[in-house]
Amino acid sequence: MRAAIFSEYGGPEVLRVSEVDTPVAGAGQVRVRVRAAGVQPYDLAVRAGWTPPGVTAPLPRIPGNEFAGVVDEVGAGATGVAAGDEVLGFGQVQAYAEYVVVPASHVTPKPAEMPWEVAGGFTSGAQTASLALEELAAGPGDVLLVHGAAGAVGTMAVQLAVRAGARVIGTAAPDNHDYLRELGAAPVAYGSGLAQRVRALGGATAALDGAGGEALDASLELVADRRRILTLVDHHRAAELGVRVVEGVRSARRLATLADLYAKGEVRFHVRRTYPLERAADAHRALESGHGRGKIVLLVD
Repeated sequence: MRAAIFSEYGGPEVLRVSEVDTPVAGAGQVRVRVRAAGVQPYDLAVRAGWTPPGVTAPLPRIPGNEFAGVVDEVGAGATGVAAGDEVLGFGQVQAYAEYVVVPASHVTPKPAEMPWEVAGGFTSGAQTASLALEELAAGPGDVLLVHGAAGAVGTMAVQLAVRAGARVIGTAAPDNHDYLRELGAAPVAYGSGLAQRVRALGGATAALDGAGGEALDASLELVADRRRILTLVDHHRAAELGVRVVEGVRSARRLATLADLYAKGEVRFHVRRTYPLERAADAHRALESGHGRGKIVLLVD
């Protein structure tokens, strides 16, 4: 099969498309013919040298931990899924490829209303946002500050928090402010003076940090209870500062619930740009270029 692989750690240039062995579904697993795969900061870290817990495969390695496609092989003992099913799902690596093998418990049916490019990039942003809001217990009476609110996680976090009854303030570049208003958030520009601008909107009782650095510093200044600050970026600072990180685990049940919200038109999910598998390196460069609206997705078919 074709896959985007890297044989050494480094920048986007180490990614190349090559022919590799097609995986086979083992007991309790399914093999999915991938139609689309999301690109996320997790993948950039893997390419740069980080090894996710439990991943033991030597180099060369295939990045990508979210995907959508069609089940084409079902391993012994796998239940609840059949060949021909259209699904979206998750793993740890291996998704930038024509085929991926994961436990059957890691996929859920793709709603007919969900385009392939949305399905391929939906899993991480939606589940990360959902897990983070559970950790923060954001709800009625809260003012949630979301940093990087126009990104994939931020987009979902804003909408889920509004659904939960919270008021949301979102940081983003000015050209994304109208987009945030459409999602239900009060927008503010990031950068110098952020804390003062948030205070002018009434302050914040909780914060979801998707940017790190100065954004996390501003959250510490604004939110009195550090247990109500969660960072998705500065994990190395979290323990010393007493702020949260996402500790829950993804599940097909959670993913199915979120996908159903999309199918019913109750949440939006924006795909910024798609790239063919052969341009995986360009997709990584685009993600590394800075803040952008929505998700970058690889199209494998």
